[in-house]
Amino acid sequence: MALLRAFIRTARMTRNSARLTAGLPADDEVLLDAPDARLAPALVAAAQGEYGPAAKLLAATREDAAWEDRDRYVVRLAGFARSRGEWFERWCAAAAHDPDLLLVKAQLAVDRGWESPARAELLRGTGPLITAAAEAEPRDPVPWRLALDHARGTAAGHLVFERLWTEAVRRAPHHYGCHVAALTYLSATWYGSHREGFAFAERAAQDALDCSLVQALPVRAAFTYLTEGGRSFVGRDRLDAAADRAITLSARYAPADPWPAEVRNLLTYVLIRLHRWEDALAQLRLTGPYATSFPWDHVSDDPLGQFLEARDGVRLEVAAGIPLRAGAAPRENTGARNDPRSGRDDADHSPDH
Repeated sequence: MALLRAFIRTARMTRNSARLTAGLPADDEVLLDAPDARLAPALVAAAQGEYGPAAKLLAATREDAAWEDRDRYVVRLAGFARSRGEWFERWCAAAAHDPDLLLVKAQLAVDRGWESPARAELLRGTGPLITAAAEAEPRDPVPWRLALDHARGTAAGHLVFERLWTEAVRRAPHHYGCHVAALTYLSATWYGSHREGFAFAERAAQDALDCSLVQALPVRAAFTYLTEGGRSFVGRDRLDAAADRAITLSARYAPADPWPAEVRNLLTYVLIRLHRWEDALAQLRLTGPYATSFPWDHVSDDPLGQFLEARDGVRLEVAAGIPLRAGAAPRENTGARNDPRSGRDDADHSPDH
């Protein structure tokens, strides 16, 4: 019987997989961490040694209080400055007290600190840079996201974390980057637990607008549990609820929209781990050509290759569940009953407590 089931599964994959490529870009059309239409010209100019477009872009986000855009652009510009710094050095020489420059400078220093073996020591030295960025634009929540990352890397206690979190939400109650930084601090990997992380994420999503990326915070908590789970057990219903909330959020954005691309990549990964193959394929179609390093870089040194491999795997799993002939019973979806970490049935387990 096992041999027969394997034969039928292979036949289904062979017959059905080709037609499931509809709506999926070809492999060579998929882009990793593609910049949006506003950031791309700034990066091109920076590659030519010019800082003006980057400075203008960040100034516009500050003037418009577009803090989510500002956060993304600062991270990308700091990353670019690490590999090609001529434009950034010219900016430092020309406008040392520019609030936008100070923010990129602080992000760059924190990034370098995190990657060093002497992480805690180097991060402690970045404190004045973060303070300078915060004082240069008191309305901006992004320096407080940096401060939360800094607190995690320097093993700051919960009282320090609470103070920083209060400052962050006072400036932007639903800022996604600050929420992600706080969730990471509260995770079991760092200074909290799976229960604490899930409670924080679910409460934040409940309070956020329907279109806010904070709605995806529970699926980030699910990702942490699935990739770094400890002894505590989070019930399958809670993991599915997190995925369902993120699916609803994803549906609010247009297909192939670069803005929710990271959320869609993350959601796809979680759906794969939950064996929700058809839902994962639907998200891959919505994602279009926009692969993102996170979450695939957590499981591979080649995030683009991992994304493409996962996409092929999802397509084959869906194909294997399509009957060979009309009227045949579809394959039973056992994923909804399994512990996504071990494959064990979880019917007798209780949620994390």
